[in-house]
Amino acid sequence: MLTSPKIMIVLLFLPLAAAIIYMDVRYRRIPNKLVFATLIAGLSLNLVFQGWQGLLASLGGMVIAFGVMFMLHTFGTMGAGDVKLCAAVGAIVGSSSVLQTLLIVALMGGVLALAKMIYARRTIHTMMGVVQFFYGLLPGQTVPRFEVPPDGANTLPYAIPICLGALVSVFMFHA
Repeated sequence: MLTSPKIMIVLLFLPLAAAIIYMDVRYRRIPNKLVFATLIAGLSLNLVFQGWQGLLASLGGMVIAFGVMFMLHTFGTMGAGDVKLCAAVGAIVGSSSVLQTLLIVALMGGVLALAKMIYARRTIHTMMGVVQFFYGLLPGQTVPRFEVPPDGANTLPYAIPICLGALVSVFMFHA
């Protein structure tokens, strides 16, 4: 059953998510203004509905999501806008649901990436990069840094799985 916090979160986040997805697909940029609005909405709603404890959980979710995604950014697998957007989503879902949310985002992103990889006929090239990445995680090896193609044709607008994963997470895990 939808509760009042879920309805408010969806009503505030849905238009922001639509604008963020549009900007990422069209321009391959996620405007900081939209990310900041999402962050403020998450912090505010958790403060209003759960008090100071909700605000602390919201801040914790923001920090955890930022930390996890920033590690991916350092390897070159995630853009800075995606990292900031995940931090804002972490503020929405809170610390108790942020890891589940990131798992949902990763699964949705994987499905979308697989579809794009097959559509672009880059399956072998992409899978070789995945093997190199995981081989670099082994002890004594170094993780390769992947350069983002300048044209964006072979990249994935990751705002799609981030925003959709956040919405799914709100319905599944948010109190």
